Amino acid sequence: MNARLVGVVVIVCAVVAVLFYELGQESSRRSQSPEVQTASTDGEQRTAVPSSASSPAKHAMGTGASAGATGFHGSGGIAHFEIGNRNVKALFAEDDIVWLGTSGGVIRYESKTDQYKVFDNMTPGILSNGIFHVSKLDHQLIVGSYGGGMSVLDTATGEWRNYNIPHGLADQFVYDVERAPDGDVWIATWSGVNRVKGGNFADPASWETFSVENTQGGLPNPWVYGVEVGKDGALWFATEAGLARFENGKWTNWQHKDGLGAQFDLVKDAIQFTNDPAKASKHHAEQKLAQGLEDVDVAFNPNYIISLAVDEDGIVWCGTWGGGLARFDGQKWENFTTLDGLPGNHIFMLHLDGEGVLWAGTSKGLARVDRKAKRFKVFTVNDGLYADNVFSMAKAKDGSLWVGSFGGVARLARDLFSG
Repeated sequence: MNARLVGVVVIVCAVVAVLFYELGQESSRRSQSPEVQTASTDGEQRTAVPSSASSPAKHAMGTGASAGATGFHGSGGIAHFEIGNRNVKALFAEDDIVWLGTSGGVIRYESKTDQYKVFDNMTPGILSNGIFHVSKLDHQLIVGSYGGGMSVLDTATGEWRNYNIPHGLADQFVYDVERAPDGDVWIATWSGVNRVKGGNFADPASWETFSVENTQGGLPNPWVYGVEVGKDGALWFATEAGLARFENGKWTNWQHKDGLGAQFDLVKDAIQFTNDPAKASKHHAEQKLAQGLEDVDVAFNPNYIISLAVDEDGIVWCGTWGGGLARFDGQKWENFTTLDGLPGNHIFMLHLDGEGVLWAGTSKGLARVDRKAKRFKVFTVNDGLYADNVFSMAKAKDGSLWVGSFGGVARLARDLFSG
């Protein structure tokens, strides 16, 4: 490798590190296996070399093509897949296919054949390698990216289409996509929220944008990280300045002053992050100033909702940046922190699996939430996680759990996490 190429690689790695600064790269990291493949530029399929680690089983997922022939077999029903210096921010499972959204593109893994293929900005279809969202709408795979807009794969034809600001998208940074019961598709971006009538992406007239300005502050902040459909069709939005609801044409919002997120005195001793976004971003600094938190120099902003879930009872769960896990029944807020048994107070992910179990991915492990008893069962690397920072999760057809972290994914047999 010549000096010029080394320089390019160093610059690219530095840019990736900066982009994902605020989402906890300071938490547990795992080293990259020496067998990880170099990036593929053509998306062709070829065999990867499994790493030498024997327990749990590991594979090296490069941006090449097929995983090792040994498959997901490891001691105690645990397998690890390494993807190098990347985050796994999104996971979506259907039948025998698992899609991984990483900071190096989208990986399609097929469990029957133990093959995988990567789609990235070196192949047609995806404009940015930073992936924050992956889901399916009928036969369309929906990919939300960091700076590349929304990419849509027609899984029947294999054709990609990209949607960005000229098409009606509010912003090229897309964090979440959700379809409402009436068929409209809602898109969370860094410049507000889109509604696409009937999910007709190809029709410019179907696109509508909701901003702080045109909702008269009902949407409290333009940076929207999540959208969920609640009970009776209400739409809920996670923003950097609190929780918003859109119902019957009316916008309402709630913030820390209303009860969202734990008080700083309750969590300050547990917060170890020094990578406070407010130190690097004027936007984040302004958010803390508005709350009177300018003297708090650690990663704490209870208004900053990173993750969102709404359960079948209509209870809204908000994962905050240092303020723990918040529960909202529409009237009253209740907050849970490490003092209540959570492994960490930065809640990167909330996931309701197919059996109605709520999972919370934190900076220090994964928690299985007993919503009735309000208790938490915690899992860490000692229980099989790839790393303790948990960004994403999915349950596969066989009941196994896929858990995404920095550097890799853990696949865990269902009996390990049941009960």
